[in-house]
Amino acid sequence: MRMTPHQTPPTVRGLGRTRHRSTRRAWAAVVAAGAVAAGLLTGPAATARPFPEPPPDAEAMKTTMSRALPAPPGGANVRVLAFYGSAADGDESPVVDAAIAAIEKIGQSGPAEQRFTVTATDDPAVFTNARKLGKFNAVTFVTGGGDVLDAEQEAGLEAYMEAGGGFLGLHDAARAEPYSSWFTGLIGARPKDASPAAVQRATVEVGDREHPATKDLPLEWKRPDRWLNWETGPSGPSGNVHTVARVREASYKPGEGANGADHPVSWCRDYDGGRSFYTGMGGTADAYDEADFRSHLRGALLWTTRIARADCKATINANYKAERLTQPNKPGQNDQIGEPHGLVTAPDGRVFYIGRGGADSSQPVVTDWNNPDIGKGKGEIHVYDPKTKKSTLAGALTVFGNKGGGGELIKVEEGLLGIELDPRFEQNGWVYLHYTPHSRLNRDTRMAERYVSRFTLDQATNKLDLSSEKVLLKWPVQVHSCCHSGGGMSWDSKGNLYIATGDNNSSGFSDGYSGNNPQPTFKGVSFADARRTAGNTNNLNGKILRIHPEPDGTYTLPEGNLFTGKEPDEGGGKTRGEIYVMGVRNPARIFVDKKTDILYAGWVGPDAGQPSTTWGPAKYDTFAAITHASNRGWPYCMGNNQPYRDRNLPDPSKPLGWYDCKNLRNESPHNDGLVKIPPAEPNTIWYSPQGGGIDYPRDANGVPSYKPEEQKQLLPWLKGGGQATMNGPVYRYDAQSTSADKWPSYWDGKWFVGDFYDGDQPRHAVLTDPKTVGKGGLPVHAESLKKIIPVGNDNIKNLMDWKFAPDGSLYVLDYGRGFFTSDSKSALWRVTYKGGAATPAASDLARKAAR
Repeated sequence: MRMTPHQTPPTVRGLGRTRHRSTRRAWAAVVAAGAVAAGLLTGPAATARPFPEPPPDAEAMKTTMSRALPAPPGGANVRVLAFYGSAADGDESPVVDAAIAAIEKIGQSGPAEQRFTVTATDDPAVFTNARKLGKFNAVTFVTGGGDVLDAEQEAGLEAYMEAGGGFLGLHDAARAEPYSSWFTGLIGARPKDASPAAVQRATVEVGDREHPATKDLPLEWKRPDRWLNWETGPSGPSGNVHTVARVREASYKPGEGANGADHPVSWCRDYDGGRSFYTGMGGTADAYDEADFRSHLRGALLWTTRIARADCKATINANYKAERLTQPNKPGQNDQIGEPHGLVTAPDGRVFYIGRGGADSSQPVVTDWNNPDIGKGKGEIHVYDPKTKKSTLAGALTVFGNKGGGGELIKVEEGLLGIELDPRFEQNGWVYLHYTPHSRLNRDTRMAERYVSRFTLDQATNKLDLSSEKVLLKWPVQVHSCCHSGGGMSWDSKGNLYIATGDNNSSGFSDGYSGNNPQPTFKGVSFADARRTAGNTNNLNGKILRIHPEPDGTYTLPEGNLFTGKEPDEGGGKTRGEIYVMGVRNPARIFVDKKTDILYAGWVGPDAGQPSTTWGPAKYDTFAAITHASNRGWPYCMGNNQPYRDRNLPDPSKPLGWYDCKNLRNESPHNDGLVKIPPAEPNTIWYSPQGGGIDYPRDANGVPSYKPEEQKQLLPWLKGGGQATMNGPVYRYDAQSTSADKWPSYWDGKWFVGDFYDGDQPRHAVLTDPKTVGKGGLPVHAESLKKIIPVGNDNIKNLMDWKFAPDGSLYVLDYGRGFFTSDSKSALWRVTYKGGAATPAASDLARKAAR
């Protein structure tokens, strides 16, 4: 064994060193025909393969070791064993010396309570000596490929982990013990043969901002290394381990074995009674001179040695439970759930969820404009009580919103669109509803009104007092044609209410590109020109409004909205002071993070499946993190300010000039607002059938080429097709909560973005950079939630809304499998965390003062 520099070395490692090559390793090398004995950094992939049964005394050795090892191994005098045994002959790689020297320096530096001593050896016999092995808090494998332990030695390592030991694997340690499925589990994954050999500079996305190994690293960590590709399947890392960092493949050349957007590079897990951390980094000697990489190793060692606690369970799929809460409705009734359209959670844990207005599919709908009951439906408010595990109907509004499916001039997306609870709901029982009352329908002009009203709930009976309605805000909407009603609402920390409204515009008449065709009208009202609505500074449709509700049922305007409503520009009277955000198409879901008051929103794009060099980008569904009053671009620009082509009368089929996103003018004949409008600002996430964050080369005027062969994908982790954004919450961990179901603190500050559909479309948690959020900065990290919030026909297939409850569990609405109605799959779900607390237990910390 090699002693650390502050001990007396009996020998100098590397001089006359003897390799302890076991009979099993020699036999294995023959079996593999030399394939696994290629040495450090050059060895091929080592997947777990069948191997003849170990000698009978291996299990006996494990039993003996288990009885003799302390549980957990090591003590307050923290020690780390650095094992560098190798199955390859020849000179030792300089990476070994660099790695051991780095670990030694880490152990000798930093705060006193984080220090430890290091012993290095290439003698695997230590794993069968319980007295020696039991002194070490953690074992580090600084080793190359091949079979470096015999059966008894591996049994000893297994017994060590079962006793509560710690393990750290560095880079090529993933090639060790290729015949062992147990060691594959310990490492977490095996590298592919097709991994690039060259040292390349790449960007590491550091997704875990809490683990001691990553909390002090940059969000985007740029560094050179040899990057390994991983085998897929059961031994692939994501979902089976807790990934703390990923490498961004777009930043280097991963070769034929590329893993794609989800390419883990460092991860950890609680394994077989102990703790295992592995990093695929550290493939060069120079890596160990990097301060950030040493910080990474220090944090990994703090956890594996039991100096510090960490959560290595937060992203393991099996630690979550998704449970359907509501049962299918009784035939012909909506006793459990209406046509799902939104939810909100109360401070006491109750869940309020709404049905837009579509009836049970067995019920008739009225589509004849001569019939006074055209589109009449019930916008239902249900309440789920987690204490009784039952749902009750709190009330129903008579809405215009029940015309069934069909074409643009038949179907309708109006109805009960949004719900929020007053910030003092526990005291006053106030419920805010965003809806289209049937009583305000004008069948002649085919105009209706949208209301934001306040109602009072009887807290004892869970019944809404419909007579208590106070209408805060109302505005006109055309209902001759579908679609885009929006509906979401959310509060900020100052008591301001945000209200999302759709552009009240048809999806047709523009070939799926910009909704800017001024020609189609009904009785003088355009229904295909979103410049009348979303692009109009004097219209409340296609906006996110911000008001401050007052106790008397009125509202005031907070400072900082996009307009005051008193602008004298262009003669005055051409702005609305309620507008906080303009230029959105159909923002069904919005969320304000009360910790930062950042507004998060998503909206559905148009229908074009391909970009057009004549008209502009393909359909982009969009998410935006919004930090200030702004214009998000629709119907002029999309994504990161990619413009559409203008059109106008007398012939809208002829393209005019490209919109200038920075100098926009609303020249629609249907505009009654300002002509000169605020510039469009770039958004955070956009996607289409071509992929996520599609962009193109631009000409001197900033106009993209829109040629598919020239596109680049800035966000490779998502893709569209059939697509409809469903913006989600930002999770905030409550350390004071005693809930056993709350999601762990790993998710704190992460923004949940999803889609109605469950294929390639997003269902992810993303991290934004505080330096660029709200300025068009892209997310720096994204990870899939599709197995935690499970997709599939019998799971949560059609995501409609999702919110965290005060207890830290996640409630999710599944719309069902039809449209404009509820069905047997329409349901309220709850997703809870079952992984338990961070490890090791506080009572097992090596130094109790570190609790």
